[in-house]
Amino acid sequence: MAPYGFLPLTLSSSSSLPPPPLSSPRAPRPAHTEPQRRHVIAQCGISWNMPKISGTEVTLAESSGLVQGGNTAPLVQALESTAAQDVSCFHFPGHNRGKAAPNSLSKLIGPGMFLHDLPELPELDDLFYPNGVILDAQNRAAELFGAFKTWFLVNGSTCGIQAAVMATCAPGDYIIIPRNCHISVISALVLSGAVPKYIVPEYNSGWDIAGGVTPLQVDKALKDLEKDGKKIGAVLVTSPTYHGICTNVQGIVDVCHPLCIPVIVDEAHGAHFRFHDSFPRTAIEQGADLAVQSTHKVLSSLTQSSMLHMAGDLVNADKVTQCLQLLQSSSPSYLLLSSLDAARAQLSENTKSFDEPVAMALETKDQLTIIPGISVLDLSSFVSDFPAIDPLRVTLSASNLHLSGYEADDILAEEHQVVSELVGTQAVTFAVNLGTRWQDVQKLVQSAQHLSEKYFSANESRFRKHNCVRSPLDKISVKLTPREAFFTKKRSVFTEDSLGEICGELICPYPPGIPVLIPGEVVTQDSLSYLINLRDQGMTISGAADGELTSIMIWTTLV
Repeated sequence: MAPYGFLPLTLSSSSSLPPPPLSSPRAPRPAHTEPQRRHVIAQCGISWNMPKISGTEVTLAESSGLVQGGNTAPLVQALESTAAQDVSCFHFPGHNRGKAAPNSLSKLIGPGMFLHDLPELPELDDLFYPNGVILDAQNRAAELFGAFKTWFLVNGSTCGIQAAVMATCAPGDYIIIPRNCHISVISALVLSGAVPKYIVPEYNSGWDIAGGVTPLQVDKALKDLEKDGKKIGAVLVTSPTYHGICTNVQGIVDVCHPLCIPVIVDEAHGAHFRFHDSFPRTAIEQGADLAVQSTHKVLSSLTQSSMLHMAGDLVNADKVTQCLQLLQSSSPSYLLLSSLDAARAQLSENTKSFDEPVAMALETKDQLTIIPGISVLDLSSFVSDFPAIDPLRVTLSASNLHLSGYEADDILAEEHQVVSELVGTQAVTFAVNLGTRWQDVQKLVQSAQHLSEKYFSANESRFRKHNCVRSPLDKISVKLTPREAFFTKKRSVFTEDSLGEICGELICPYPPGIPVLIPGEVVTQDSLSYLINLRDQGMTISGAADGELTSIMIWTTLV
């Protein structure tokens, strides 16, 4: 008998594991089709439609003359043919196409990686000035992802966020951002000199999870800045969040574009959204000007490889390119670049790639919700009218089993060999992707059932109060910009003596990479209590000079 109604599977090394007979999800959205909604901006003297890379419309991809049709991967093919050449090599890297590869690593990953670890040879094009196979690969990606222009990123989505902010905000310009933004946004403020106008997102204390921001919040922030005569460079939002909560990007675009203010979306966790009809609409489909996607997260490129997509003409593409030249490595890895090309080709070749992952994720959530003591995060956990939650992100809580997120995660990993993507004080998040198998999700459900059987007490749970966590993002007081605080003189004090002082460093639990204290903010009791609680539960704290948090760097006026 399958646990809690989960359809039975025969688990053996030789068995074939077909999906259970679920009701079919909606048909996948063809990648080349034009989004249903178009966005016309008349107030700025600018009119643009979502780019359509087909038909008679002239686009960057077509004008290059390099897109030749088909689902091939031009950069992968060029790398393969170049590595196959019988040549005497007097160029970098020093392992010389694997001839001097370190034996320990070569045994681990094989010689092929070293053979294809090549520099910017003429036949492989130049990432900073592409006019060959890299341009071809980027144009194919732009077409597939519905963008006007796409840049390949080898320094992760971090450099895409940094470039987007630097290209839209001059020093002293204001940028509206959610306070639960990724650490990369704060580094972008330090680099650009932009001044943050924070929006505090809705926070669910029972889950210890923040959601998105709303168009009304953005509109209020814009009006506040305009009233004070501030120059606004851009608005940046995170959609989806690490937990899959999506923001109404369309509504925010409708607020910003009449004022000629570009919208940047940190869409690191939503690179897959264009490839199944049950997924939320992409940021570009909703009218965003710049969207940064971590192609390596749910899609299949190598870790650290990402893409930056652009639409419309509110942002200067040349400026973005210049910023990326400052931020990206001058020796880009062709393994990373070719993996982006290969991931794009993989999606082009199979438009139904996500049918099975979606079915698995939906079935898993259905089965988890009926296990006593287990809760599954959904949109009902928030008051705000967020438009969607990523179907592939499964976040569960075992708080009704008297288990913190850390305790539940430890049990799942150590006793059941189920490894999560993200763990928090109250919840554990699992990311379903193209490589997830049916036996994996069944194991997750069975492991959650074992948690319930071991720790659930119906009588106690009936009267148990939720162990709510106080948001560390409330009562923010900013005294210096992140750039000012980063470059100012600082001194170290005991953590208990930092209360009320101006924080001089970025202190951030990682993952998820959302800063609790940002340089320039006043240290509060809530933020200290939250950080110390995370530290005591074994969470990794990054950014602080003292990783044990016995001391904190604060701003000082001493010369």
